[in-house]
Amino acid sequence: MGHHHDHQNQSGKNLKIAFLLNLGFTIIEFVGGFYVNSVAIISDAVHDLGDSISLGSAWYLEKKSAKASNSSFSFGYKRFSLLGALINSILLIAGSLFVITKAINRFIYPEASNADGMIVFAIFGILVNGYAAWKVSGGKTLNERIISWHLVEDVLGWVAVLLVAIVLQFYDNKYLDPALSVLIALYILYHVFKNLKETLTIFLQATPSGIDFSELEVEFLKVDQVASLHHTHVWSLDGQQHVFTTHVKLRNIESLTELLVIKKQIRVILKPYNFKHHTVEVELSTEDCRMESEIIQHKFNFSHKF
Repeated sequence: MGHHHDHQNQSGKNLKIAFLLNLGFTIIEFVGGFYVNSVAIISDAVHDLGDSISLGSAWYLEKKSAKASNSSFSFGYKRFSLLGALINSILLIAGSLFVITKAINRFIYPEASNADGMIVFAIFGILVNGYAAWKVSGGKTLNERIISWHLVEDVLGWVAVLLVAIVLQFYDNKYLDPALSVLIALYILYHVFKNLKETLTIFLQATPSGIDFSELEVEFLKVDQVASLHHTHVWSLDGQQHVFTTHVKLRNIESLTELLVIKKQIRVILKPYNFKHHTVEVELSTEDCRMESEIIQHKFNFSHKF
């Protein structure tokens, strides 16, 4: 438990350092991008702004997630980290579309960029973002993984800016800078949409990948006294910590001792899945479950529509 707490504190410190570095550099980028007249640098500044907001929210939520569950948030605060991932994704999409619009305008009305200034910013960008990416590279939550990936993208983006700036030193081409900004923006959009899909899937409480409902049911039905399962649900709190609930209909139960044995067998079945929370309601064969009746009625109505 102490090890987990130390890891959480270190993670919070790393996010704080990365956030402060990224925010400071983002401000410099916006000022410098307009100064050297580089839409590629401005595009990366927009990207970094999204990263800064995500880092700030992740840093705040890292501390928030340490709070124990309460009557307002009975599952705790882990799910809040998804909010940071969602906000970051939306900002990156909006920012990337803004950058593409500016780049298209630069293609129509080409302007020269300051290659010397671009080189200075590129070297600075590689160092700052590289260090920040290294500090958060050990993150395990979806939000931390998204942030880490974005920071790595920043490093690659600055490498590209550096290469273009070096080319501009020897070959004056007003289209290289906007072309690079479009490529960076499209590259960012591609990965943002992938991350956004994963985030929304968790938000919509889809079954986590790697968990097979039918496999779970087969394992449950191997227990002699288990007659059937219904109202079974699996969802994820934050992409790592999953929740499982089900109703188990039992048969031939003659004593409380038998019931305790079955509960122990069920816990053994669930153990490999490492569910953060699991709730199993057991029902005797003589019991009527309202939820089971609703499921049967729904299946009956659905079949009669066709």
